[in-house]
Amino acid sequence: MSDIAAFQCASSSTDLERMYQKITRRIVPLLFLCYLFAYLDRINIGYAQLQMRFDLHFSDAVYGLGASMFFVGYVLFEVPSNVLLKKIGARKTVLRIMLCWGLVSMSTLFVTSPLEFYVARFFLGVFEAGFFPGILFYLTLWFPADRRARIVAFFMAATVAAGLISGPVSGYLLQGMNGVHGLRGWQWVFLLEGMPTVLLGMLTYWMLVDAPSNARWLSATEKEAIAQDLADQSSRAPAETARIREVFRDKSVYRLSALYFSMSCAAYALSFWMPSMLERAGTVGVQRIGLLSLIPYACGVVAMIGYSRHSDKTGERRWHFVFAVLLCALALVFSNWTHGLLWPSVALISVALAAVISSFPVFWAVATSVLRRESAAVGIAIITSLGAVSGIVCPYAIGLIKTSTGSLDAGLYGCAVLLLVASVVMLRA
Repeated sequence: MSDIAAFQCASSSTDLERMYQKITRRIVPLLFLCYLFAYLDRINIGYAQLQMRFDLHFSDAVYGLGASMFFVGYVLFEVPSNVLLKKIGARKTVLRIMLCWGLVSMSTLFVTSPLEFYVARFFLGVFEAGFFPGILFYLTLWFPADRRARIVAFFMAATVAAGLISGPVSGYLLQGMNGVHGLRGWQWVFLLEGMPTVLLGMLTYWMLVDAPSNARWLSATEKEAIAQDLADQSSRAPAETARIREVFRDKSVYRLSALYFSMSCAAYALSFWMPSMLERAGTVGVQRIGLLSLIPYACGVVAMIGYSRHSDKTGERRWHFVFAVLLCALALVFSNWTHGLLWPSVALISVALAAVISSFPVFWAVATSVLRRESAAVGIAIITSLGAVSGIVCPYAIGLIKTSTGSLDAGLYGCAVLLLVASVVMLRA
């Protein structure tokens, strides 16, 4: 009997579980940290604009367009970045991405005009493009489909952790560091929150390996077990070619992109406009807004991990997704009815955020199961690129609505409608 046969036959489930726990401990915490700072550098503009827009005389429309410009660069360069990842590997790709986006994020402190703001946000998107789909593809090299929802949940919990950190830290920097060495608080936000990314990129290059076959900390038996486990589940996936032009013709990729677009609209509306939603609820002071934002994100991290584990345990994906997006839609609608009511607003924002971010791990468990490993890098990049158009449309549209009407209500109603459509698409697919 071969080593792999012995490995699988003798307490196979226990041995496999220990092996995947070992892999999780080795790579997921590091990827979590990377994504935490990626998302922190993406959303800290929501807090910085509370002070920045007055210093630079930016309207809500200017802020919304600046937030959207990130996604223009992101969408344009996401697929090329993932194609490059397959050629040069994860280590070099993550190093390139994190060094460049960290430096661009820090340089935002020099912005003095709307044009400079747009350019800085555009290049932040250019350099961050490919990071998230690249990591999702990287995880498919290590974990089979029946384990991915919980792993993606742990990885994506970084977005919630970024929200937990961004609020109080950015609030402190805006007030506590305002005027230090002649810099305004919002300038310190970009400088001090972008700097760790550069250092973390170099650490990641040193600690990551491109694939299980390159991992010295895995035995030959464990490497073979991973390959066999992935091959067994891949053989049960729908047959499809790995050629790039065929992936672009795959209708399921575009259905998944539509779902991702709808979910992302709600997520970005909450990420970029939560400070303003808390402000309209009667909150005063950026530091208090930052502290109150802890509540929705704390609820979100608990909900996302627990929800994804339940989805993995039951093996059910469709209704888990539908329930989450519909709950978010209802919470967004009701939040428009609580102006001036602080705690009801905080409660509804918490429900909306927890629900929408809980839908993401379930969605990616579905998406990475539909796509074969050979075509996953390109397929994931297409889905995230088309879905990221939401980041172009949503912040700018809500900014225009708020500038013209003085209210966020219509924008949040629009996000709720998109989530309703997403639930119907998932049920019919």
